[in-house]
Amino acid sequence: MKYSGYLIDMDGTIYLGSEPIPAGKRFVDRLQEKEIPFLFVTNNTTKSPASVQNRLANEFDIHVESKLIYTASLATIDYMKDDVKGKKVYVIGEAGLIDLILDAGFVWEEEKPDYVVVGLDSEVTYEKFTIATLAIQKGATFIGTNSDKNLPNERGLVPGAGALISLLETATQTEPIYVGKPEAVIMEKALDRIGLSKDEVLMVGDNYETDIRSGINNDIDTLLVLSGFTPKSAVPSLPVAPTYVIDSLDEWDFDK
Repeated sequence: MKYSGYLIDMDGTIYLGSEPIPAGKRFVDRLQEKEIPFLFVTNNTTKSPASVQNRLANEFDIHVESKLIYTASLATIDYMKDDVKGKKVYVIGEAGLIDLILDAGFVWEEEKPDYVVVGLDSEVTYEKFTIATLAIQKGATFIGTNSDKNLPNERGLVPGAGALISLLETATQTEPIYVGKPEAVIMEKALDRIGLSKDEVLMVGDNYETDIRSGINNDIDTLLVLSGFTPKSAVPSLPVAPTYVIDSLDEWDFDK
């Protein structure tokens, strides 16, 4: 099937940590040459789209407009704007999350916010968890940017945003609203951004649990590329098969 647009994961698909995946760059180059619409969709909330844009250009020689980078931070903002509960927010996260939320018109509040938003925070403290716990107990809507329990880096599988969110879920006995992949929120907002329907796009990624599940759970065709998180050995036992599985993005034919 020929697709009108592509939703694309980044880490493990276009690059792997600090290492480039050459086939990933060639994949983006081919999309640009063919003028096929695409949108990078990432659960990473630590960097702004502009920062990601600069990193792609400077480290991987991939040149795109920042509007083509849709992060879980932006999806969280879009969700809160639609929810219209209020503008007061407390955030556990880094600059790529906090700055974007405040720039979008939300106001910092620790005592009784309308929302508590939790993303990855490499400098999280007990006090931050305490403030968030008390706010949720007072009725703040509890939002988790994504459910990733671990993140792969050069040291191994380190705690992800989902691990921090799980601590607060235990402390408050409150289930969060998850926004990032594989949830419907980020996928529906990404489709709005790219201006295409579910049956017109292909979700491309290396992680079955986030990227591919985001397609399967939301009726979007999927392309699993075996360049990152999910190994080839796991493919035969996946509970629901991806639409396509390839070893390298070089194998993908846009015209088939």
